Amino acid sequence: MEERPISDVSYRKFIQEGKLMGSRCRKCGKVYHPPRHFCEECYGTDMEWQELEGEGELTTYTCIFVVPPYMAREGYGRDNPYCTGVVTLSEGPRVVARIEGVDARNPESIKIGMPVKAVFNRVGEGEEARTYLAFRPA
Repeated sequence: MEERPISDVSYRKFIQEGKLMGSRCRKCGKVYHPPRHFCEECYGTDMEWQELEGEGELTTYTCIFVVPPYMAREGYGRDNPYCTGVVTLSEGPRVVARIEGVDARNPESIKIGMPVKAVFNRVGEGEEARTYLAFRPA
């Protein structure tokens, strides 16, 4: 993998490439997501990119019925809610992302602890295109 500085810009580029990246402390091995410039465990500053498997389990979630404008443009709203949640990755860090492939109209059907896998969804075309991270049941 090419050497990129740990930054928000580099992180977004990795997401566009379909890679879930975090940072790892070279001193103590602690892995972080989102990537950090220093280690909160040992206070080391020798950090490197770490590609994450994108597998984990759903730790908590919420179903959203009152949506922001950009989600309304994607068809979500009171009659079509979406789910977002916290996923604990197998490497340890927690990630906040949209949870897809679940019935947000029936939150009782969504189970804490269920295994999930990262997916990268491309929305829009040309200059308006963007890729976002989501998780689906594994």
